[in-house]
Amino acid sequence: MTNPLYAALFAPLTLRDSPVLQLPGEAALTGRAFHDMIAQAAHVLQAAGVGAGERVAVQVGKSPQALAVYAATVSIGAVFLPLNTAYTPAEVAYFLGDAQPSLFLCDPARADALAPVAAASGARLMTLDGAKGSFAAAMAGQPTTLAPAPRAPGDLAAILYTSGTTGRSKGAMLSHDNLLSNARVLADLWAFTDKDVLLHALPIFHTHGLFVASNISFLTGGQMIFLPGFDLQQVLAALPRATAMMGVPTFYTRLLDDDRFTRDLVAHMRLFVSGSAPLLAETHQAFQARTGHRILERYGMTETNMNTSNPYEGERRAGTVGFPLPGVELRIMAEGAEVPPGEVGGIEVRGPNVFLGYWQMPEKTAEELRPDGWFITGDLGRIDADGYVQIVGRAKDLVITGGYNVYPIEVEMVLDEQPGVLESAVVGVPHPDFGEAVFAVLVPQKGVTLQAEAVLEGLKDRLARFKQPKAAVVVDALPRNTMGKVQKAELRKTYAGWFA
Repeated sequence: MTNPLYAALFAPLTLRDSPVLQLPGEAALTGRAFHDMIAQAAHVLQAAGVGAGERVAVQVGKSPQALAVYAATVSIGAVFLPLNTAYTPAEVAYFLGDAQPSLFLCDPARADALAPVAAASGARLMTLDGAKGSFAAAMAGQPTTLAPAPRAPGDLAAILYTSGTTGRSKGAMLSHDNLLSNARVLADLWAFTDKDVLLHALPIFHTHGLFVASNISFLTGGQMIFLPGFDLQQVLAALPRATAMMGVPTFYTRLLDDDRFTRDLVAHMRLFVSGSAPLLAETHQAFQARTGHRILERYGMTETNMNTSNPYEGERRAGTVGFPLPGVELRIMAEGAEVPPGEVGGIEVRGPNVFLGYWQMPEKTAEELRPDGWFITGDLGRIDADGYVQIVGRAKDLVITGGYNVYPIEVEMVLDEQPGVLESAVVGVPHPDFGEAVFAVLVPQKGVTLQAEAVLEGLKDRLARFKQPKAAVVVDALPRNTMGKVQKAELRKTYAGWFA
């Protein structure tokens, strides 16, 4: 038995003396040097007592070392648990308490605040930086040979948390085969080879940046221009060296806002991919008019990696997410039956990309993952006469802002605790930069004069920044139907032009 992810993605690095990661400035890491880093990280994990099947939680900034920890974790048979760097200690406490990792890595600036959180969960806390006693310091001098732990394709490789509409986050369990099969299909579909240089400005705590971008590049033997994040100056400077770029709609709107982003600058590029949030049709059109390139939009989610893609060769149709990937089945369901083409219903998918279930939530798993393998995505969509899939809404009012998922109930619970707030409703409204913005509608307690800005100020230490509403209004009452349910569709319509 081999270790599927190690064998396909990381073992080939030992034969590469060419760069695999190009870093800001002139620095670069060869494949062999990066594999040495993976091996040393693996030895530190094992020395820290991390065994096969145990979880390694990581909340750190993007760096080659952080990427090496991911590779090392799956190589020794452990389970990688990346956490959004914007999560507050209160939010991290839930994830650690639920996943019970044996090790938790964080950035040194947050160590004091996170130490009690780690202690309460029983996890050993280490920082990733090079200071004395840190994980990186412990890597120095470790062996650069690695004996990967044997794992079956169906063994657990990672847990990624996705918010639930009840406010309780769910840990999506992803196997070696979930990740590897999806990378193989996408690499072939999008024609990636060892000649590609991928501009990587995405975070690596998220499916898009970690399991799509990084895994495809490792699998095909290409290079990555590995930027810490999306910095407009760095991206513009790096584009002439790249052949492909993956991003969220925000990346593309910000590039279009800069006059330096021209057709000549990207003449040598072969592919721009967008995902994690809907791409506006006007962004598609403006991008093509400016560059001559048509962005390739695809559709995926934490529980499934990627499900569909517009074609690499053929028409990339704005407003759609293309066709189901090879090996992935997709159907549109309503009232227990598949609907005819063109009609709207709930999107369900089945294939080797679909996750194993939710960590320690058998009831929730049974609700959303059918016994025959079909996963109920919670998204609403239709398939047009030509077979293109179109996402038309979300059954659970999910807000996707800048590529990040926000469930309104989680924000509403914190808003309702603020002084003077009687109740709140949170919706997503169109935003030219983020695709959608989190927007709050507040009702004051009787006799209270509520200031929306003051209420939002109270959320800064309670919620990650991407979850915080970008604007709020105060109203006398929320619109409700005869059953007393808040009419969020009416709110979305009322405030749809707020950021226009």
